[in-house]
Amino acid sequence: MSTTLAPVEAPLAAAGRRRRTPLRPGTRLALMAAAVLLAVVAFLFLFIRGSFWFALDARLSMLAAMVIAAFTQGVGTVVFHTITGNRILTPSIMGLDSLYTLSQTLMVFVFGGAAVAQQEGIGKVLAQTALMVVFATVLYRWLFSGKNGSLYILLLVGVVFGLAFDSIAVFVQRMLNPTDHDLLSAKLFGRMGDVNASHLPVAFGVCAVVGAILWLRRYRLDVLLLGRDTAQGLGVDHRRELTLMLVLVSVMVAFSTALVGPMTFFGFVVATLAYQVAGSHEHRFVMPMAFLLGLFTLVAGQFIMQHVFYAAGFLTVIIEFLGGIVFLVLLLRKGRV
Repeated sequence: MSTTLAPVEAPLAAAGRRRRTPLRPGTRLALMAAAVLLAVVAFLFLFIRGSFWFALDARLSMLAAMVIAAFTQGVGTVVFHTITGNRILTPSIMGLDSLYTLSQTLMVFVFGGAAVAQQEGIGKVLAQTALMVVFATVLYRWLFSGKNGSLYILLLVGVVFGLAFDSIAVFVQRMLNPTDHDLLSAKLFGRMGDVNASHLPVAFGVCAVVGAILWLRRYRLDVLLLGRDTAQGLGVDHRRELTLMLVLVSVMVAFSTALVGPMTFFGFVVATLAYQVAGSHEHRFVMPMAFLLGLFTLVAGQFIMQHVFYAAGFLTVIIEFLGGIVFLVLLLRKGRV
């Protein structure tokens, strides 16, 4: 009987394999882009009460902040995973979030919460970004200039600096009066709806420059994904590319943190989903997918929290909470960092 059915089963099995053919990465990107477009349209034009143009202007500013956060956090984490060869680590492990927290705490301690709240110009954002980028760059040059320079030593030093910055910030926060402490606490969480619109053109300019550099070097990122020895064997200057990518990641994370506040696990969640959804390991698919997934998460999440649960200000808190759970689950499954 099996001999008789064999000629029939073979075409059926082949047809089943054809039906189960996965979608191409380009098709997946197109579908994700369509989902993002629907979410953006719903977020901008549905459930508007009062003045249409006033509400639209406020929502456009919030959408622009979401675009910046999705790009810097999502793409930055993907690049960081590539150069470290580890998908559990996050850029915040370098201590940039802790440095931002410490700088904000010291400014409130020295000048007071009211004085700091009145000085929210682009100069302050650029100064905070420059401080974090200079810190990261000096750290990289110091650790990579020696003969025994290692990425793992860099990450370990970043963890130590982050713990030190957090300890100093907590100590200083205990000496603040309750009013200043409340003003500081509001700045230490991601805030999509509290972004100054005058900062957005500069933010988009920085993202455009960094995005262009990463896109031009997307194939080199693919080679870096193969490991140090393979990359050098293929003619890529591993150390130079590694340093450049670390600086670019620092710029993205620092600018995002200075603009919308710390978001420790958002990029990690987005990057983890992008690896599963993109259907390819090539950065020309993974990086756009990470950006689109991040934007969809923020836009759809904000829409649901604002119009279903009436808790618009808790979106970043929920994302960080769920991201922390995902991080712990993956860490326990892998059993190592």
